[in-house]
Amino acid sequence: MVEFDISYEGGLHCTAKHGPSGAVIETDAPVDNHGRGEAFSPTDLCAASLGLCMLTILGIAAEKCGVDISGAKGRVGKEVSSELPRRIGKISVDLDIPLSPDHPSRDELEKAAMSCPVHYSLHPDIEKVITWNWNG
Repeated sequence: MVEFDISYEGGLHCTAKHGPSGAVIETDAPVDNHGRGEAFSPTDLCAASLGLCMLTILGIAAEKCGVDISGAKGRVGKEVSSELPRRIGKISVDLDIPLSPDHPSRDELEKAAMSCPVHYSLHPDIEKVITWNWNG
């Protein structure tokens, strides 16, 4: 089990310290929910985690295939539902992979990334839109 020390700093700012590494992240409430938007919001981190997890699993799968995907990038978009309770309604992940569209490992790499733990951990009511851009 990984543990995090979390703290409310005031002014809707919080911190989380990663137990194993000591790395610290800060959050702030978003502007549309009483915050100043000075850092990731907790829901921003949740949405970003999907794209980051997909890239991580993609990297693991690429190494197993003997493929270099260095320089792979992505953009993540998050939409919060308008109805109460507030929740993430949609996450869009747009991935740019530096391999040709007809790369022989493409299907295997996409399948691996789509099986990332965050993808399976998110509630099924969250719409997930994944776009693959093979740019090799």
